[in-house]
Amino acid sequence: MGEAAEELAELQREIETLLARLAEAERRWQHLIVPTDPENRCSATNLVHYWAMRQVDLRDLQYRLACFGLSSLGRSEAHVQATLQRVAAAIAAMRGRGWNPADHAAVEISDGPRLLDRNATALLGPAPQDRAARIMVTLPSEAAGDARLVRGLIDAGMRVARINCAHDDPVAWKAMAANVRSAALATDRPCLVAMDLAGPKLRTGPLAPGPPVLRLRPSRNPLGQVVSAGRAWLTAARRPVPPPEPGLPVLPVDDGWLGRRAEGDELRLHDTRGSKRRLLLAAAGPGGFVVTVEKTTYVGTGTVLAVVGADDATAVCDLPPTEQWIALSAGDILHLTRDCTPAPVDDDQPARIGCTLPEVFDTAEVGDRVLFDDGKLGGRVAGIAAERLDVRIDRPAHGTAKLRAGRGINVPDTDLPISALTDKDIADLATVSELADLVQFSFVREPADVIRLFDELRRLGDDRLGVVLKIETLEAFERLPQLILAAMRRRRVGVMIARGDLAVEAGYERMAELQEETLWVCEAAHLPVIWATQVLEQLAKTGLPSRAEISDAAMAERAECVMLNKGPYITDAVVMLDDILGRMAGHEYKKNALLRNLHSWRV
Repeated sequence: MGEAAEELAELQREIETLLARLAEAERRWQHLIVPTDPENRCSATNLVHYWAMRQVDLRDLQYRLACFGLSSLGRSEAHVQATLQRVAAAIAAMRGRGWNPADHAAVEISDGPRLLDRNATALLGPAPQDRAARIMVTLPSEAAGDARLVRGLIDAGMRVARINCAHDDPVAWKAMAANVRSAALATDRPCLVAMDLAGPKLRTGPLAPGPPVLRLRPSRNPLGQVVSAGRAWLTAARRPVPPPEPGLPVLPVDDGWLGRRAEGDELRLHDTRGSKRRLLLAAAGPGGFVVTVEKTTYVGTGTVLAVVGADDATAVCDLPPTEQWIALSAGDILHLTRDCTPAPVDDDQPARIGCTLPEVFDTAEVGDRVLFDDGKLGGRVAGIAAERLDVRIDRPAHGTAKLRAGRGINVPDTDLPISALTDKDIADLATVSELADLVQFSFVREPADVIRLFDELRRLGDDRLGVVLKIETLEAFERLPQLILAAMRRRRVGVMIARGDLAVEAGYERMAELQEETLWVCEAAHLPVIWATQVLEQLAKTGLPSRAEISDAAMAERAECVMLNKGPYITDAVVMLDDILGRMAGHEYKKNALLRNLHSWRV
């Protein structure tokens, strides 16, 4: 027997060993496959086959198969058993022998993409004509009262509108959903409604309010010369009028005193530091004046404004308190407390802030990581008491970071004994079932969470609503096959790669690896994936994209849906994403490079 013949014989044995592993895994996982919806059962079996194949390091086998011009198994996700059977048959033919599979393939090669497309359409609606990926957009609060905003998003390419139940209220949600339905009908373009359950998000508690002060600051050039004055909006305290420009600070004053003022009046004052300052009523508007300052000025509640050249003065009325923060550096100890009353900010006392989830204090252990504000700041538990955790800060390694109230907390090393479905989520489900086409399940961690959600939907008599599992914890990622099999008991299901919390918990350096593996596993289950978090975020917020986020948006084409978050330039972001996805659809499908003719180069 020649060397090539011996190598082919060995390849045949290795492929047949893999096929035997698939059969064994299918037997072991029957208790999870059988409860799935009949329409999902072959996909569930293929998922188990993929899991079994990926328990083996196949890199050497892939290279040796490719040397003979055979499939290297790198694109077999959607049809694992059929691919291995075809490879075994091809090797047998090369050896001049016949080969028949012991079992029929769970999913034929031609059926894998068809099943994924069927499931994506059932969950997310029909795909656009030029690509497979839909666009989902998080609706801002203004969408409840601005039907034109919603219509503009649908005209730009939005096919799923996302409503976040962590914000606003059922009245606003109903108004948003109604605007989506009306705009979809008027434009004759499909647009579904997805609603996110808030879930048990850990957040920092409140801090004591800061002093009621506004800072008015002019802009200066590098020489220190004023290039634009500091500005504010002077309006009546009892009947205030919104400022003519968004973001302009508001100074409320006595209504009668304001009525005696005219454009060009000048006011003198001592600011909160005792510095003498002057304000100019630079421009009159409906209900007030735009005032300007040439020097940085701190105005507080009670600051006296006196008219230059007249005996007419008033005091600034109630200003909102400023937001406070805790400045923390590496080596500092932060007291994270069960008590969530507003914590004082005092440089002479140990830093303290509350945590909104009391279960943390019963389960955390010394050494567990505690991360704040999307991982911008973090440390490890250095000490434990009944009512607090002492966290030794180690991030950032240099300089200081500000910790504010209401910021997210992640505890990736702590096994929290909580359900992903909170009492608020259960109360919101009735509204979600009434308004939405799909519900997005936040902070799911284990199959029991999925079963509980399905039980609540059954209680509501809802077998229609699609369900999306948001994978945003390391625990959920590590249990992803089991979570998917539990979800496949329902007909319309999918997965969202929620990269925000997932990156914090797993580490940013692992994020790319985790999102790729999630795409592969979901393709094996023929489930649609939503690629989410910070897609074209800089564009949506500032109007100008970063170069890196263009590449990220291009890679997102491999998912069945891509989610954009809200921002002042969100419609521009939808237009650009629509263009990028359309371009990339001609180059790539999942991991397959599509070799269409190229027009970029000429000789």
